[in-house]
Amino acid sequence: MIKKLHSYIPELESMKKYPVEISYIGNLDLLKKPKVSIIGTRRPNQYSKHYTHLLAQKLASVGVCIVSGAAMGVDAIAHLGAGASNTIAVAANGLDIRYPTINKELIKSIENEGLVLSQFNNGFKATNWSFVVRNELVVALGNILIVTEADLNSGSMRSVEYALEMNKEIYILPHRIGESEGTTELVKKGLAKIIHDIDEFSAQFGVIAKTFNDPFLDFCASKPTFDYAVSLYGEKVYEAELDGKIKIENGFIVV
Repeated sequence: MIKKLHSYIPELESMKKYPVEISYIGNLDLLKKPKVSIIGTRRPNQYSKHYTHLLAQKLASVGVCIVSGAAMGVDAIAHLGAGASNTIAVAANGLDIRYPTINKELIKSIENEGLVLSQFNNGFKATNWSFVVRNELVVALGNILIVTEADLNSGSMRSVEYALEMNKEIYILPHRIGESEGTTELVKKGLAKIIHDIDEFSAQFGVIAKTFNDPFLDFCASKPTFDYAVSLYGEKVYEAELDGKIKIENGFIVV
């Protein structure tokens, strides 16, 4: 059943404008988990397919929820790697439409076990501009952004611009010369870090994932704004910072 989301999502404060309305189908509890956004080309090579799936699977195994856009290619592989019950799909259309058609069964499984979000009303069909709107929401939800393969002038690179504006850390997979020139350019410019070891990379998020026995750290893992955290928890925010449990970066709290 399609419902309207009425609860506040602190991560979305990093967007240019907090969404006026969000529709959803599925499990809202996933919004409380540590989240990583994974995006990339609609036509990944075999290397990117394999490691995108493995990366999403490993992150899910340590309690991280994977966020992507339900598109063909990297998006779909990331959702599949995470498993339907541990992923959030953001649609560029109304939720009464499962698009793209090729991913219809995947989207249906995420509706049943995970969470699907949209900023668009029922009946709205995806357009070029709605993909851009969708991409901003995908990036905002994640604690970090991972781009597993992207060409220089691709939609994924526009999503990278959002991540930079939001001060999100960006990670990529290493590629051979001549492949994934968009992500290679990010590394050359010092804008992204390379994931050299998937097990080691995923393990660092296990620390965040294990904080769920503490409601305060659970809240902080969602990367809320400092002001919002203080309004809810007051002095506890300052105490946690002094204890080294959290830190403040660009107005946001990081565990």
